[in-house]
Amino acid sequence: MSSASTSEVKANPAIAAEDRLRADLYNFIGLLLAGPPDQMLLDQTAALQGDESELGQAVSALAKMAKLSKPKAVESEFNRLFIGLGRGELLPFASYYLTGFLNEKPLALLRQDMSARGLARSETVFEPEDSIASLMEMMGAMIVGRFGPPADLAQQKAFFGRHIGPWAGHFYADLEGAKNSVFYAPVGTVGRHFMAIEAEAFRMSAG
Repeated sequence: MSSASTSEVKANPAIAAEDRLRADLYNFIGLLLAGPPDQMLLDQTAALQGDESELGQAVSALAKMAKLSKPKAVESEFNRLFIGLGRGELLPFASYYLTGFLNEKPLALLRQDMSARGLARSETVFEPEDSIASLMEMMGAMIVGRFGPPADLAQQKAFFGRHIGPWAGHFYADLEGAKNSVFYAPVGTVGRHFMAIEAEAFRMSAG
């Protein structure tokens, strides 16, 4: 092994398989919530297999729904849920869920934490950074160190507790029960169970 590759290993320590799976699930949910899935993503979703746990059963239900879904129909559903005429059925932003208004203190706190970690909103994204899709993506990136060193457990716990835990479960429950939710109902179920598992894991950790 060359010295260069040795230093790379030290700079990028192996991420535990469990943490990679966590990051993958954060990224996957974030992708589904960032915009309506195309046929390729629907096909990938349809191929998922869950175990007998509540989360696994929710994943299996989402896979079945993906097999039955067409991109055009899911796009219409996405627009009714999140865009609508003026606004969609749901407003998937931390500020709204925590204060009742958009662009409030939770967004300012998130921007402070993003700046501290060297993160910035993409120039192609125009919605506030505290959207559920952005937060899922950020958490996934932190776990595996996509934008810098991987966040340790204490850093993950702090970010989750400050920006995700206080409201994401509530949002996902609303998504499950939204009148326009068809494809996105099992997305909400997956998200709700995943957030509960993450919250409990962080609560049990000493980090």
